[in-house]
Amino acid sequence: MTKRIYSLDVLRGVAIAIMLFLDGPPDKIYSILEHPQWAGLTIPDVALPMFAFAMGASAAISMSKRKPDAKKILKRTAFMFVIGLLLEMEPFILLPIFSSDFTAADFFDRAIVHGRLFGIIQRLAITYALGIFTALIIKNNRGILLAAFVLLTVSSAGYHLYAPDNPFDEAHNISQAVDYIFPGVNHIYRPTHDPEGLYGCLAGTASVLFGFLAGKILIGNSSVRDKIYLFCAAGSALIIAGGVWSEFDIITKKLWTTPYALINAGLDLWLLALFMKLFDASTLAQKISQPLGALGINPLFFFVTNNALLTFLYVLPDGKIFGGVYLQLYQNTTQGLISTEFGATLFCAIWALLWLPIAEFFYKRNIIIKL
Repeated sequence: MTKRIYSLDVLRGVAIAIMLFLDGPPDKIYSILEHPQWAGLTIPDVALPMFAFAMGASAAISMSKRKPDAKKILKRTAFMFVIGLLLEMEPFILLPIFSSDFTAADFFDRAIVHGRLFGIIQRLAITYALGIFTALIIKNNRGILLAAFVLLTVSSAGYHLYAPDNPFDEAHNISQAVDYIFPGVNHIYRPTHDPEGLYGCLAGTASVLFGFLAGKILIGNSSVRDKIYLFCAAGSALIIAGGVWSEFDIITKKLWTTPYALINAGLDLWLLALFMKLFDASTLAQKISQPLGALGINPLFFFVTNNALLTFLYVLPDGKIFGGVYLQLYQNTTQGLISTEFGATLFCAIWALLWLPIAEFFYKRNIIIKL
């Protein structure tokens, strides 16, 4: 465990903690903790690009220790994609068990004919593979950085060329057009768009490449102080670039637009620099952040397990109310405490905190489950 880069574990842990906290709100929570309806940037919007960034950094560190194997990369990509598909299909696998009204024909229609193909894990799988293979082909840092900006430029240009008058109209944009071609309107999250659609993988791959470059800096021979300065400078440059680009493109997770990718990568670099500074200067900071570091060692395991359990509890009948065990837990604990938003947010916090002892158990026994 001492060979791991602790600040990167904590960065992954922050991303997963946000996901655990906000994956299953039982009621209306504070607006800053909800995804915007379309454009904007709130707390949950930083989690997925942060994790993509961390995946790129981890890949760079891993590749420095052993020769990359294309077959292993493809196998991991395929495995992650299948896990994501199973998460999408889980409700329709469970429903026939708990409801006699849900037939095999219903399963075929909802899980196969109209089943969603892409999701969060699938997006991570695709961008991971594209990012790592791009880094393997290009190899030098300047070329990788250039590739990231080329991907962002192509992504941005596609919106403006496809719909010059209103490039980011929710009902008419290039991301939606690509979704309609593949995987098709029957297999996307909403009729208007899929927030994890194929076109967004262009900018998503750039997020992985920014992380890859950060990982190469982390394992470099520079002093901790120099690395912190470099991360702060690079992070500031990316945030400024994202702010300037936002004059032309909207900032939205729904499409993973260019300014969204740039601003998030800049924030990730700043967080990495902050963690390195704190942990290098204070053992107390390490102790306080230990739960996040433990979460960050098995991030995908906790994300997948959390989603699977939430789906199960939503589907599991409590004897009277079908699909209500998770909601029943909420209604019998924090619902309406002070306000709707406070009670629902508190319940989300308690739910996330319950995962920390499990993460600590894994950490102390050096259990690493790589998905």
